[in-house]
Amino acid sequence: MHNQQSTTTRARRILKRLRTQGANAPVELSYANPFELLVATILSAQCTDERVNRVTPELFAAYPGARELAGASRAKLEALIKPTGFYRNKAQHLVKCSQALMSQFQGAVPRTMEELTSLPGIGRKTANVILGACFQVPAIVVDTHVKRVAQRLHLTRNTDPAKIEFDLQAVWPARDWTDGSQRILLHGRYVCLARKPQCSGCVLYEDCPWEGKGSRPC
Repeated sequence: MHNQQSTTTRARRILKRLRTQGANAPVELSYANPFELLVATILSAQCTDERVNRVTPELFAAYPGARELAGASRAKLEALIKPTGFYRNKAQHLVKCSQALMSQFQGAVPRTMEELTSLPGIGRKTANVILGACFQVPAIVVDTHVKRVAQRLHLTRNTDPAKIEFDLQAVWPARDWTDGSQRILLHGRYVCLARKPQCSGCVLYEDCPWEGKGSRPC
């Protein structure tokens, strides 16, 4: 119990420090509506947001909604999304997901975890991105950056993304889930890097118990 209270106190202090880095921590994928964010998030698997954002303007011009994407030419779709990698699998997911949106939800992106994860190619991570960014439903996104940072900060001992999600839910109030996980994500993307973390300038240095952290110059 004491350890959990200690972790909770530290987790909230960590979030407070991350919030000193900026008023907002926006999703870096470009989108105009829930459907566009759903598509962009599917494309972002094993790909940078920057590259996805270079692909989606032409993609959304060709397929502005689920109806159009559900009937897309596979060859044309694959050509448009090829720069994002794994384009054949992604094209299949996009078409099947759009077909499910049309048949089950009249083309609208659903607003619950259960409904979102019933869609082909949609797991908890993508569902949480949509819920938090589009529908203001408290949601913790666990990607590779959040996983790495949460482990280094000893906010979790788990490796399974769903378990990490639940561990972070336990140390933050629901109102902080979306913002907190997005700030952890951005911290991992730009500061707490996988190979060469920028420990010397890290705002979380004093609260980081990671055994591998670099020294801070005097």
